[in-house]
Amino acid sequence: MNFLKDKSLSITEIKAQDIRFPTSLKADGSDAMHKDPDYSCVYVTIKTEKLSGYGMTFTLGRGNEIVLKAVNSLTFLVKNRLVHEIFSNFGNFWRELTSETQLRWIGPEKGVMHLATAAIINALWDLWARIEEKPVWKLLSDMEPEMLVSTIDFRYITDVITKDEAIDLLKSRQENGKNERIKELLANGYPAYTTQVGWIGYSDEKIKSLCKEYLAAGYTAFKIKVGQNLENDIKRCQLVRDEIGYEKILMVDANQVWDVQEAISWMSQLANFKPLWIEEPTSPDDILGHATIARALEKFGIYVATGEMCANRVMFKQFLQARALEFCQIDSARIGGVNEILSVYLMAAKLGVKVCPHAGGVGLCEMVQHLQMWDFVSLSGTKENRWIEFVDQQHEHFVEPAIVRKACYMPPTKPGYSTKFKADVIDKFEYPGGSEWQKIGK
Repeated sequence: MNFLKDKSLSITEIKAQDIRFPTSLKADGSDAMHKDPDYSCVYVTIKTEKLSGYGMTFTLGRGNEIVLKAVNSLTFLVKNRLVHEIFSNFGNFWRELTSETQLRWIGPEKGVMHLATAAIINALWDLWARIEEKPVWKLLSDMEPEMLVSTIDFRYITDVITKDEAIDLLKSRQENGKNERIKELLANGYPAYTTQVGWIGYSDEKIKSLCKEYLAAGYTAFKIKVGQNLENDIKRCQLVRDEIGYEKILMVDANQVWDVQEAISWMSQLANFKPLWIEEPTSPDDILGHATIARALEKFGIYVATGEMCANRVMFKQFLQARALEFCQIDSARIGGVNEILSVYLMAAKLGVKVCPHAGGVGLCEMVQHLQMWDFVSLSGTKENRWIEFVDQQHEHFVEPAIVRKACYMPPTKPGYSTKFKADVIDKFEYPGGSEWQKIGK
């Protein structure tokens, strides 16, 4: 690999910035729990003598400054490090970052510290892919199984999958049609579903209009937010079904608002609308509660999807072991970046659970497309009953935005993780001094 040819390349600077977008002004992103989000990120730039890498983690506005401080508290572990030493044993570096003897106390491997970890790790993967002159999905797909597995910290998950099992699993999948899958992916892309039609703050007329728009664009799977008011949920589900029909797929998302029995009761009253899944029906930490809901709703043909707020690979391990979800929703900015996400994909593959990434926000669509495309090429080998979420906003800020054609994500072709902002974005949206925030006066 190219980084091994220049063993003197080192990280000269790491910079973090608070970037926020005023999405609350139009109710974009609103749901039963989060009524006025301002989509935001902590944006990390990692510089070397030759190239830079760009990464981020996602928040909803207030508190972004706390994540920024957490990133800054970790930078001493990254600056002046030799690049080849990080990437040649990335799993060990990841553990070093997440196990710093004092900072670990305010995690461990969860919360603000793990969001900060994700921002740094995502920037490092962007840097690695730029050095290799490949998009991240292709960087991952081209790795020998042993190299890919070396990027993962298997501590706490060997009761489900070991390093050797992961290597064997990857080898068995790669030997069967990998090159053909790459060709198919480049030709046809990866299926998307849309959440853009169903934000809870949208009017009925806007929902109808958006359903028509996305049907015309070729979408066959639609997700709407529920959980604020049952009567209104029934009305909105009916409204969407009237527009898309029953041959299309409907998903619903409660964003954690219900107790366990409340979720079962509420969803039994929405069962006539034939939703494929209920997403985040209760506390994102309640593994056994999700399992109870999953068993109760199975008779309706409604499955549980969750994971966007899942703290780490250990919680995902238990969700998978308990069969508490049917659709595993990794988030590129929630747990500790690509390294930890790879471990979740491997556990899900071994246990036969489908992965459908959570996206939207700022940069989530751009990042998770790489992960799901790698999964198709090198691990699961299938797109059946799998989609990448698509929310059509904030893409204009990126140099290489996610591209969706005929309701399919098209594979990125430029080097990196698709995470670099355009030059003027920081000037406009850095908080609180950016020119757009000065106009708003917020």
